[in-house]
Amino acid sequence: MELEHEHRFVVIDGVRLHYVEAGEGPLVVLLHGFPEFWWSWRHQIPALVAAGYRVVAPDQRGYAQSDKPRSWRDYRIERLAADVAGLITALGEERAFVVGHDWGAAVAWMVATLHPERVERLAILNVPHPDTMLRTLQRSPKQLLHSWYMFFFQIPWLPEHLLGWGGRRALASTYKDARPGAFTSADIGRYVEALRGPEGFRGPINWYRAALRQSPRRARALYRPIPARVLVIWGEQDRFLTAAMADSDPRLVPDVRVVRLPDASHWVQHDEPERVNALLTEFLSAA
Repeated sequence: MELEHEHRFVVIDGVRLHYVEAGEGPLVVLLHGFPEFWWSWRHQIPALVAAGYRVVAPDQRGYAQSDKPRSWRDYRIERLAADVAGLITALGEERAFVVGHDWGAAVAWMVATLHPERVERLAILNVPHPDTMLRTLQRSPKQLLHSWYMFFFQIPWLPEHLLGWGGRRALASTYKDARPGAFTSADIGRYVEALRGPEGFRGPINWYRAALRQSPRRARALYRPIPARVLVIWGEQDRFLTAAMADSDPRLVPDVRVVRLPDASHWVQHDEPERVNALLTEFLSAA
């Protein structure tokens, strides 16, 4: 499908966010993860537009054409979730279907938790509920090894400079477990351009700094049951997150369906775009 869209900007709580918009109908907000930007959804936008939705995919704060506050405190999960709730309001809608992958999924979980009045339904790709993530990191040495980079990112200055200097090679290595052909050389080039230089990586890395500098007690104080219906799509060949993390505490996520894709990696919407598109359109339109 051809990707047709408009580029727009909006200011939410003093932060200027860039987003692309396409189609007409009920609003779907697509939230990218690390180290991507709105281009993460290039396979999903045309399919959702064809299914009759108004699709908006922002560059979240710190990424690509959106503002990049310098302090890690500006990337606390509450602020990231408030950006999305504010975007929905700024677009003239009361509620939206919210879809997220990787860090975008973490934000999506918290939008549905902290701003449930804004979320019609929630679709999550390859990131656990934050409570599951926290409990797993505390109890699983295997997951701690998988998540070593999160702790490396706590070092001041060095990570963003190494990634910035590494350029194409650093980004290409991030996607090395994706299915062959899922990321073309042109795709990698777009990511390199969006995150060019140390300044390009500072914001994304500050997401990790903010997450790990929040105490577990403060984090858990945010969690409450999600009233929205939830779909979790999980590529089981994820090298960053163990497959058991797809399952959430039913007290926090009472209405959830988990679909596991055995041959897909962490980059599930790139590995199996047609399958993911079908699952999303079925879920969003279901009675």
